[in-house]
Amino acid sequence: MILAGVAVVNGVAAQSLPFNASLTPDRALHNRSEQINGVTLSVWGENPQNGLALGFVNGSIEQSTGLTLGLLNYTENYTGVHWGLVNLAVDDFTGWQGGPIFGLLFSILNYTGGTMTGLQIGGANYAGRLSGVQIGLVNYAQTADPGVQIGLLNLMPENVWFDQLPNELAPGMILVNWRF
Repeated sequence: MILAGVAVVNGVAAQSLPFNASLTPDRALHNRSEQINGVTLSVWGENPQNGLALGFVNGSIEQSTGLTLGLLNYTENYTGVHWGLVNLAVDDFTGWQGGPIFGLLFSILNYTGGTMTGLQIGGANYAGRLSGVQIGLVNYAQTADPGVQIGLLNLMPENVWFDQLPNELAPGMILVNWRF
């Protein structure tokens, strides 16, 4: 059973709720600033959350955790699973970004502006800093430690061409690239 409590966010007491439903962030049972610790059902929702979010567009502000299933998932910081056609994390993401394309476990686009710790599976994957694995057609990590990319085009601009074998491969490679 999920219990509602009180969470402190940025020094301000915010109510924690077990359920939210929304058409848009402004047309919802609860204000977008309220923490949802449970289930969110949305056409388009945008709350900090710890739990399950199901909707066409799922957004979360601040730090959120759980499982998010939708066409578009976006967040500031997230720990858990983003499962959708497009998954975006403005800052850091820990977990798995993927989705159900053609019966496979990948999405069209996975983007993490900060540190991606875990697994990205998609047509195109981007990470500011990769600490994990990217599997896709095109993979890009500004920097990685450690990181492995598997795909048609794998880019890690910080790598130098074959100078640091076996710890790193190259700034761009087909099939596989890495940095340890």
